[in-house]
Amino acid sequence: MKILDLLKEKFDNNNLITTLTIIVVLGAIILIATSSFVGETDKKSVPETVLYQESSSVKSNSKIIEDYASTIERKLEDILSSIDGVGKVKVMVTLEDTAERIPAINTTRTEEKTSEKDSKGGIREVFKQNYSEQIVVNNSDDDSLVIIKEVKPKVKGVIVVAEGADDLYIKEKLYEAVKTVLGISGNRVGIFSSKPLK
Repeated sequence: MKILDLLKEKFDNNNLITTLTIIVVLGAIILIATSSFVGETDKKSVPETVLYQESSSVKSNSKIIEDYASTIERKLEDILSSIDGVGKVKVMVTLEDTAERIPAINTTRTEEKTSEKDSKGGIREVFKQNYSEQIVVNNSDDDSLVIIKEVKPKVKGVIVVAEGADDLYIKEKLYEAVKTVLGISGNRVGIFSSKPLK
């Protein structure tokens, strides 16, 4: 109460209210500025290496898919063009989803069982179990993961454009060959005849 009385002596009522309002507004501005500054530093404190690793893993994943699709296309073009009655062949393969890479993991499990007797003859058993997993990395400079399994994406569809596919017998051979090699249903395969490819 002494502080309030002192302020009343210094300022009349109108001046006191104006001064208190200014102090409250300045305090609010300082709080807002401080909280936005703290928010910016939190955003900046996210390690750039994590963001880089995520983007590089996405890039490498898309590169794996691209390579996988082009490998299938090249192999199909080679094998289909060697079928009797078929000329040059062009193949396009689309994939359903992304590739999955399963890393090697070191697993450690420890179990401990102890029995304690109290002075009254009662037995208390304590059972502890610890379990930990650690992803295995190469000891080289890049610390890349050790991959034990790589699940390739499924084939979504195939288009084959081939010389000689206007003959129904040749078209059926191409159709069966693609279905057999890729293990996909017929509704995912399209065979089309072409003008002579250069």
